[in-house]
Formats: sequence, C-alpha cells, structure tokens
Amino acid sequence: MSNNTPYEPIHIRTIIEPFRIRSVEPILFNTMEDRAQALAAAGYNPFLLHADDVLIDLLTDSGTGAMSSQQWAAMIASNEAYAGSPSFYRFEQAVQDITGFKHIIPTHQGRAAEHILFSSTVQPGQVVPSNTHFDTTRANIETCQGEARDLVIPEGRQPQTIHPFKGNMDLDALRETIEAVGTDRIPFVMLTITNNSGGGQPVSLANIRAVSELAHSYGLPFFLDACRFAENSWFIKTREAGQADRAPIDIAREVFSYADGCTMSAKKDGMANIGGFLAMNDDDLAQRCRNLLILTEGFPTYGGLAGYDLEAIARGLYEALEPDYLRYRVRSIAYLAEKITAGGVPIVQPSGGHAIYIDARAMLPHIPDAHYPAWSLNNALYVLGGVRGVEVGSVMFGMQPDGSERPAPLDLVRLAFPRRVYTQSHVDYLAEVLLGIYAQRERIPGHRITWQAAALRHFTARLEPTP
Repeated sequence: MSNNTPYEPIHIRTIIEPFRIRSVEPILFNTMEDRAQALAAAGYNPFLLHADDVLIDLLTDSGTGAMSSQQWAAMIASNEAYAGSPSFYRFEQAVQDITGFKHIIPTHQGRAAEHILFSSTVQPGQVVPSNTHFDTTRANIETCQGEARDLVIPEGRQPQTIHPFKGNMDLDALRETIEAVGTDRIPFVMLTITNNSGGGQPVSLANIRAVSELAHSYGLPFFLDACRFAENSWFIKTREAGQADRAPIDIAREVFSYADGCTMSAKKDGMANIGGFLAMNDDDLAQRCRNLLILTEGFPTYGGLAGYDLEAIARGLYEALEPDYLRYRVRSIAYLAEKITAGGVPIVQPSGGHAIYIDARAMLPHIPDAHYPAWSLNNALYVLGGVRGVEVGSVMFGMQPDGSERPAPLDLVRLAFPRRVYTQSHVDYLAEVLLGIYAQRERIPGHRITWQAAALRHFTARLEPTP
C-alpha cells in the first residue's frame, strides 16, 4: 500500500493503445464474393490486390504505420535544401546518438542500403553468413553473384519449440563456415535483428556479442540488419537475464557497439513511411558507398529522401524505443497468439515482435509443398476475412539461384502489424477469422504458379488454385 493513498493498486489486464486517435481512415466492408473475384483478377497473388479491397492489411509493417503528432510537427519545420539541409544533420545526429557509427548515409529505404553495401563489398563467389537473410537481402547478395548463407540455431527452424531467442546465430556453424570458406571469401558477417524470415524471433545480447567477437577474431567486419532493433532490444530487456532494469535505448546502444555498421529500413523501427540508412565506421568503405549513393539515390545529405522524411525518421527512432510503446506493441502480438493457439492454430512459438507467423505445413497437411500451403492459406485468409498477409515460404524462397525449386525450411503466413494503426477490436476480429478458417482448413485448395519473374518472384507471380 502506498504511503500517499489508502488504495490498493488495481491489476489491469486489458491492453490499451498508448496513444489517442485524432485522424481516421475509412475501410471498405466488401463481401466474400467480391474478394474472391478480386483475388482471381490479381492472379491469386495478394501483392497484386488493390489496397482499397483489403479490410485489414497485414501484408507488411514496412512503411505502413501511423506517425505521431511530434513527427508531423517536425516534418512541417523541415528544410528541403538539396545539399547541407539542417534536416539531414538532425537525422544524422539522431542516428549517431543511437548507433554510435561514424558515417551515416541516408537511402530511400532498406533495400537501397543493402544494394549499396553489397555492390561495394561482395564479389562473385563470396559468402555472406547470417542467422537468416530476408528476401531483398538475399536477392541483393545473389545479384552480386554471392551466396547468402543462413546459420540460425536449430531451434530457429522448429516452429513449435519454445526458446527465448530463436533468432540466434549458430556459433559453431559460423566458425565452421569461416574455416571452410576462408576469410578471403567472406566480406563480412551479418545478423538480422529481429530474425524476420524465422518468425520475427529476437537475437540475444549474448549472441550478438559472441558473433561480433568471433567475426573480429578472424578479422571480419560485422554488420547488423537493424530494421527492428527496438523490438529486439525490448526482447533482450524482458527475456535475457540481467537486462530487466535497463532502458531499451541503452540496450540498443550496446547492441550497435558490437557492430562495424548496419543497414536499416526506417520504415520499420524508424516509425516512418519511407526511408532508411547505411551506417559504418570504415572511412574507405563509406567513401565508396557514398559514390554509389550519388549515382543511384542522390546527394549524401538527402539520399533519395525529402527533408521532411529525414525529420520523421529522426523523431521516429526515439519513439520506437519508448518503453510504453514497446510494451503495447509486443503484448498486442502476444494477445493474438494466445487467442488463436487456444483454438488450435499452429504458429511459430513464442510470438515475435511485429507479426504472427502461422505454420501452414502444420495447419494444412493435405497440401503438398509443391502446391504451396502458406500461399494457399494466405489466399483463404483474404477471401474469408478480407485480411491480407504475406507468404514467407516456398514461393518466396523456393527458387534457387540456378533456377531449380526446393521447399523452404519453413512455410509460414506472416501477419505483420503496422505500427499504431489497428486497435484491439481489429485483433479480436482477426482472431475470429483465423479460428473460422481453422475449422474448415481441409477445404483450402493448393496453388500452382502459372507465371513468375526470374528474381523475387513472389511480388509479381501469377498463380491458380489446384483441382
């Protein structure tokens, strides 16, 4: 009991959004028949749907969030000078304050940072080890004729296994890779935080430190794919021994201190609708990257972004690290996980920070890998509930660099939540839809590809249901 009040604290279980809503966007309530027609017209590819035909859009959390009043205020005060804008220097100061890196290179989004980094470092035949590379990261490495090698711990490939840090890199596998490949064929070691392809699973501070030490012991640089660094810092705070009393921003600063640089999509934990950056300490590499930036993105003090975008990111990076926001963000995802797993829906456990990942192989055992269970489940989700997710499975990762086909290690439907957009009632609706689909899961047909691009086929492929 407090010395200042006679009351006992009330234990509140209800999740409330740590913000007030002052502007709203209408959404369309269409029928199941409307959605079936729209999906067929889109070649059974949810990427090709019109957004106006989607009720709840969980395709991605990248650039789809709502910005704060403080971000909008900063955007109004931006400066749009081509070179030397004060908006850039505020952006640079914020990134340096959090990451500690010397060179900050703005880009229009994360994949541009990846393209510039890999084009400046990766030679044909080289190998870039990581816990798990995501789609654009892998494609950018393979475009440079390198190999993107995944070395996540075994638990990271086991959806139902409970482990607090399933995004960790397998240190023995990393050491064996370095010894087998040779340091001259490895431009750097990379770590994705959180591990998006593996269920949005976090990486522990101890593992980040150990990967850094191992890479540096061989003279190899260490880079982070840091687009969800704030969520990863929250998981470190709440799951790792000795970290509970630390502020997320202090954990983030320590995480970055172990790396030599990072790529960043500010459309995630930058809380902005567009933007990213490449950061590093190496002077020579930074100069090469800036040269390519000027060729492909723009002058080094804007990098393809407007001044107001730089201002939004400078503010958003701090907002993403606020404890109240992170507590709400992660708890909202866990709330959905609890509701649907209680009804039997198999997901990657434990739930991640930005998304729920449904294990489509476990849910739809009647659909063979060749007919893409996760893609099929995602299409059913749209038709039955108006919800758009994204397949993270064999359509996304099954095509090999030589053109052959191989089932992905995991076949998942990712439901990625835009930041500060949906309320608890949206989540409750989503849970009802998922449980309703689970009850008739045997009805869901498989799919086959009728047309595909040579790279990143999932964005534009055309499919059809199998008989």
